[in-house]
Amino acid sequence: MYVLAHLSDPHLAPLPAPRLADLVGKRVLGWLHWRRTRHKIHRAAQVEALVRDLQAQAPDHTAVTGDLVNIALAAEFPQARAWLDTVGAPHDVTLVPGNHDAYVRAALAAHAPHWGGFMRGDEATTGALQFPFLRRRGPLAIIGLSSAVATAPFMATGRLGAEQIARLEALLPGLAEQFRVVLVHHPPGRGRGGRFKRLTDASALRAVLARHGAELVLHGHDHVHALDWLAGLHRPIPALGVPSASAATVEGHHVEPAAYNLYRIDGSAGAWRCEAVTRGFSGDRDGIVELTRRELKPPG
Repeated sequence: MYVLAHLSDPHLAPLPAPRLADLVGKRVLGWLHWRRTRHKIHRAAQVEALVRDLQAQAPDHTAVTGDLVNIALAAEFPQARAWLDTVGAPHDVTLVPGNHDAYVRAALAAHAPHWGGFMRGDEATTGALQFPFLRRRGPLAIIGLSSAVATAPFMATGRLGAEQIARLEALLPGLAEQFRVVLVHHPPGRGRGGRFKRLTDASALRAVLARHGAELVLHGHDHVHALDWLAGLHRPIPALGVPSASAATVEGHHVEPAAYNLYRIDGSAGAWRCEAVTRGFSGDRDGIVELTRRELKPPG
């Protein structure tokens, strides 16, 4: 049995003090939102406890689906790298970026020098990042996509682009004997954020998955427990999201407390079995507990 952990959207606190020159454009709004509300919700103590509990479960690999930073200040990226090192070594942790990691266009240049070891495929020959990337771990073929693009104020949409989707289509058929796990920040299914937070080319991604199949899609972005079933080649594909890894319950705000998922994977091609175990904070109990356990089977 192979165990894959998944957490997302840690929005790491504290937010470093910005320089006055940093607070232009979209960053001004993000900083004000952090000062007014988000600092109450995203707490370092929550994500630290979550990571300790995750490590106690000793997964074989961990997937992190983006939004490590908040407004993409230069000082946030080394802080996020230090946090990634607490989760695990680059060989044992796979990261894909989120929209906050691309809060401004210049932020994309920080990904490779700070996080590149967590975001490169096994056969990468240069330091440049390319998506999708492929990592083979045990029976898994882990495919990392990037939906992280800089957007206008009040927008949190994502986009893969035609070239990335075409490369995914070329990649999937050759991996059919493995348990294919697709990582992407934005939900490929219905999502909960409406048109201003959606994956704009989700329909193109779903069409590729319907033609070639996958065994599991993991995402973040919406900060909620989510399970959608996407059309696949031979069987529906479960797409699961998790709450923010740093989220704390705050009076007056509807927030799902921090949680993560463990996927216990067994079997072989055509006969895979996958059990999903959710661990996290519960509104009526202290500490981290097992919240749900279920075998991922298509409805009906």
